Amino acid sequence: MRLLNRITLNILLLIGAFHIAAAEGRFVQEHQTSPNIILLVTDDQRWDTLGAYGNAVIRTPNIDRLAVEGVLFENMFVTTSICAPSRATIMTGQYPSRHRVHDFKTSLTREQLQQTYMGQLKDAGYEIGFIGKWGVGTPPEDFLDYDKTFPGQGQYFHQINEINGEERHLTGLIGDQALEFLDQSSSEMPFMLSISFKAAHVQDSYDVSGDLYQYDPALSDLYRDVEIPMPEKSDPKYFEQLPEFLKNSENRARWAVRFWGPERAQESLKGYYRLISGVDQQVGRIREKLEAKGLAEDTIIIFTSENGMFMGEYGFTGKWYPHEESLRIPLIVHDPRLERSQRGRRLDEMVLTLDMAPTILDLAGVDNRAAMQGRSLVPLLDDEKAEWRTEFFYEHLFEHPKIPATEAIRTERWKYIRYVDQDPIYEQLFDLQTDPNEVEDLMLTDGHDETKEEMRRKWKEWHAKVRE
Repeated sequence: MRLLNRITLNILLLIGAFHIAAAEGRFVQEHQTSPNIILLVTDDQRWDTLGAYGNAVIRTPNIDRLAVEGVLFENMFVTTSICAPSRATIMTGQYPSRHRVHDFKTSLTREQLQQTYMGQLKDAGYEIGFIGKWGVGTPPEDFLDYDKTFPGQGQYFHQINEINGEERHLTGLIGDQALEFLDQSSSEMPFMLSISFKAAHVQDSYDVSGDLYQYDPALSDLYRDVEIPMPEKSDPKYFEQLPEFLKNSENRARWAVRFWGPERAQESLKGYYRLISGVDQQVGRIREKLEAKGLAEDTIIIFTSENGMFMGEYGFTGKWYPHEESLRIPLIVHDPRLERSQRGRRLDEMVLTLDMAPTILDLAGVDNRAAMQGRSLVPLLDDEKAEWRTEFFYEHLFEHPKIPATEAIRTERWKYIRYVDQDPIYEQLFDLQTDPNEVEDLMLTDGHDETKEEMRRKWKEWHAKVRE
């Protein structure tokens, strides 16, 4: 009898174990198709301002750890280098010529918002939160489940934490709000949290002695005894070789405010770095909260920026033009579901802000990306051997008397730029293989006739294609 009871008990235990394993299998499967996702977007941060991208001066240990444990993309580019249009591209997966946001006045329509990664994930049962700079008008009141957005650029100082009444630097307040979201988010549904920092954008001003890079004073000692190297292309000779309309552009006017002398240049560079290090601190806080809440193993973190920034190159500061400093940004994807052997990779594929929305939807298991012009990066994350783009189109059509409109084609070797509002059209051509710093404009020299015609043909095709 005892033997029979023991056999019966063992059978029951095996059956129980089977059901538990099956339940766990369903749990894993559910979480593989509906992970939590956090999208972190900085402002005006170029690709080479992270330790993970080889910068030996800047201190970004938390973001660097994302790269060590995730996947870093070496060649991530914007398709337009200006705040609102680029943010609209990140949301929609479309070129500005498709979503029609070229300025700071145009908002995405309700119908367009429904087709963004946020609108589609909300329809798929996700809790949708957005913190920080919305950047494209204002969101409808009922669009977000957690709305801590602010219009325009916002202010770094005199921010009040509504929870405890403390005055906070804006970057820290955004971090506080992220922790609040994680504390109150529902455990019954996955979440999509977009965190949009003002940093490392200046507090715009034309005061030549003003405090422009308004970092948290707690970071004042960081980089105090460091001299940040000026870029090679800050040599005045590179400014002198520019055409007159670029010498008199807004990028030069802003240089005269932020980089007019060696001490001012160091002040600006250190302020810029401190703002980025402030963001890094918030990334660390968010990861600690995910661990404490038991969410870390089921939350994907994507870190990127909306555009790059000239920091003295060509005698400029600002963005807008399709040179690498303005065009190229960081992208790190940390997916805890990746096999350990797949972590810490650095990929060379050419990826774009266009790809953010389709990637987010694909990670969430939502297959409704037909209206998007970008591609999901999931095959690259999964280390699949997918055929990939070798060129892309750039456009910047914001109307401003001191910011020339541009369109461009960037291939793996060549960059062709058209200043489309000049009469006649002003063209530039750079060989990125032999001239990665883009200082020898081949349009000013004889030769390369076939390449010049080929790039003009590519531009014509792309100019029409993105508008289809």
